[in-house]
Amino acid sequence: MSETVRIYINARPVDVDAAATALEAVEAWDETQAVAVRSGERMITDSRGIVTANNTPVHNGAIFRIVRTRQTAGEDPDFNSL
Repeated sequence: MSETVRIYINARPVDVDAAATALEAVEAWDETQAVAVRSGERMITDSRGIVTANNTPVHNGAIFRIVRTRQTAGEDPDFNSL
């Protein structure tokens, strides 16, 4: 039996393998959100809002948030450069 750790994703507790990555943890929590992270529609941040690499190893008590990626100015129809 492998060791598990408890982490939190969007304030929900998730038990994952101790050797899991942040993306694998997201996949265990919600497969749809993991697909969105892989496609670039969403990203993983830490508890402070700092972007976390998908391959970041998890640790007991880690806090991740899944957030929408920001649009670039060219993608924003309301962008005003003035």
